[in-house]
Amino acid sequence: MKLQIQPIGNAYSEQLIDLILTIQQKEFNIPITAEDQPDLKQIESFYHEGGGNFWGAFIDGELVGSIALVKFGERRGALRKMFVKKEFRGRELNIAQMLLETLISFCRENGIDELYLGTVSVLKAAQRFYERNDFTKIKKETLPERFPLMSADDIFYHLHIN
Repeated sequence: MKLQIQPIGNAYSEQLIDLILTIQQKEFNIPITAEDQPDLKQIESFYHEGGGNFWGAFIDGELVGSIALVKFGERRGALRKMFVKKEFRGRELNIAQMLLETLISFCRENGIDELYLGTVSVLKAAQRFYERNDFTKIKKETLPERFPLMSADDIFYHLHIN
């Protein structure tokens, strides 16, 4: 099994929608649709052009994970779309950790030192993962003004990258 993490663009939209919606809807019953997430069909204009990026994790050519960065403001970014297929989760493969490290390296190289994210309260493992990685829980009211809010999110985190 060979894991590869690489930047992806619009050519992967359908695979990404399949990966993400399966986790959101089937696994966690989050009432969100592809229409609620138009960014997934406009990866290049939504993520890349603004100074962010979108990465896919592939095992033997299959898309098994994703993470994205929306740049907003001079030195700020929002972590988005962090998902790993159920059967590929966990510490053996460590895909989530490698995806996060890829995103943080990109932030360092591009002068982004404040990272924010929103998640959903049912995603307990995700919250533990962010907390293990030094993210601090913050109140919605303290989010920066231009933070790109997703309607389903109800828990928010911040990481200062040094």
